[in-house]
Amino acid sequence: MTTGTTAVPASPQAGSREPVVTDHVTDGPHGDLRVRVYEPAPGVERRAGLVWAHGGAFMHGDLDMHEADGVARSLARHGVVVASVDYRLCPPIDYRAPGAAAAQAPDAVRFPVASEELTSAFGWARDAGFGVVPERWSIGGASAGGNLAAGVSLRLRDAGGPQPRSVVLAYPVAHDGLPEPRPELAAKLATLAPERNFPPEAVRALNANYLGHEGPATSPYAFPGGQDLRGLPPTFVLNSDHDALRSSGEAYAAELAAAGVDVLLVREDGTYHGHLNQPDDPGCARSLARIAAWLTTDALVGTAHEPPTA
Repeated sequence: MTTGTTAVPASPQAGSREPVVTDHVTDGPHGDLRVRVYEPAPGVERRAGLVWAHGGAFMHGDLDMHEADGVARSLARHGVVVASVDYRLCPPIDYRAPGAAAAQAPDAVRFPVASEELTSAFGWARDAGFGVVPERWSIGGASAGGNLAAGVSLRLRDAGGPQPRSVVLAYPVAHDGLPEPRPELAAKLATLAPERNFPPEAVRALNANYLGHEGPATSPYAFPGGQDLRGLPPTFVLNSDHDALRSSGEAYAAELAAAGVDVLLVREDGTYHGHLNQPDDPGCARSLARIAAWLTTDALVGTAHEPPTA
């Protein structure tokens, strides 16, 4: 249900290919949930829909960052209606500090809040349609948002209701601990400046902050890596090149393939973590073109295959 709609900003001039952007407030599972919708300009064919979650280590990010707004505007120019979700964030921590642990904040947002909000937003956008048939809506996200999108794909499969056409994961953290990097990746990580790197202990601290506790998650939807992935929709995993999280994205893609899921894996050459948030990086434009092609070209996407059985 939409409880409010606001144009952001004014509608584009006639003949423009800029998207029409509106903010909606929906009835989310944890209160009001803001979703910003980017519709293709008048005259541009609406070829697909995407519910999108920005990154930010579960505790940062907003709808105005390029990884949200820039991505959505670019895809809308290609005929994709994008619903960008302003999910609730965990309390911030200094995850690079030695011994960093989950923030001890009363009533702090933890898993499964953001996961449930993204699930709700997918159902809302699919039902609203915005000129896109329900069967052409996909779900996706970047970094922490990629984690959320992957987890939601499991939720939706297990719920037995409508499934996404596909899943788009940009440099996701899919595992509760980073898999061991291959020698090629390890050599690249050794050259990174500290502010660009995500060593295993930092990722463990971020994941513990998301869960609200140390140790493994008790739900398969928190970190889908290592879970039963059979029957998931076709999935596009797009990794940054010089990025510790690439070990998780690569491992998750391998797990999907082993489970019989149609998967496309791409490493964007020369890029660093979060490159969709770096509009001046040529890799950002290449990746946006790849995502647009995945969402709008039927020949690239397979189908969901055998679901898990008891």
